[in-house]
Amino acid sequence: METSRIAELLAPYLARPEALSSGGSQEESAALTQEQLNNISTYIDILLRWNSRINLTAVRESDEIVRRHFGESLFAARYLFPQVNERQRVQIIDVGSGAGFPGFPIKLWFPQARVTLIESNQKKATFLREVVRTLTLMDIDVFTGRAENYTGALGDVVTLRAVERFEVALPMASGLVKPGGRLALLIGEAQRQKAEDLEPSIHWGGVVGLPGSINRILLVGYVNHDHNESE
Repeated sequence: METSRIAELLAPYLARPEALSSGGSQEESAALTQEQLNNISTYIDILLRWNSRINLTAVRESDEIVRRHFGESLFAARYLFPQVNERQRVQIIDVGSGAGFPGFPIKLWFPQARVTLIESNQKKATFLREVVRTLTLMDIDVFTGRAENYTGALGDVVTLRAVERFEVALPMASGLVKPGGRLALLIGEAQRQKAEDLEPSIHWGGVVGLPGSINRILLVGYVNHDHNESE
């Protein structure tokens, strides 16, 4: 896919969140580097090739893959990390990564971050490793298994998007956030209340509508307690 087309499609998702809410112009968007755009183009080629053999995504058209998958993911990345500090060391965990969203695009946005993609489906995990190899990304791991079996480092940021059994996945994801960390959900507006009810101890402080959608949101929660302590 042409990188110029990718950049055009992603521009609305890379605007400053405050600019979006105030009707800001596209001129306030962040620009991706040519390397980032090349990586996204390569990723799309791999995704479409694999998707013909295993069901990675129901979205089959390239433009829509850019908007729905990369756009949403990079919007979350920009919101969570508006300033990328090369010296900052951040652990990110993507629960139920599937085809790699939002974990991979967040890694492309913030190359210095250490990212763990948790995916229980063996074939999808194999796809994720293929992308890691092809893009020669460092500090990104694929954990093939369920979130409850993950025993690695807790995350400064844990992400969750489009998972089945949300009522089970959300408590597992929240348990992987280190005290003082953040839990970022890319969900439908209708799931917001369920999230707040399932995890009332989390301070749900950030809600932002996603560009181009009337009902999808980024919901960010702040974990300020030790999970082993009672409230």
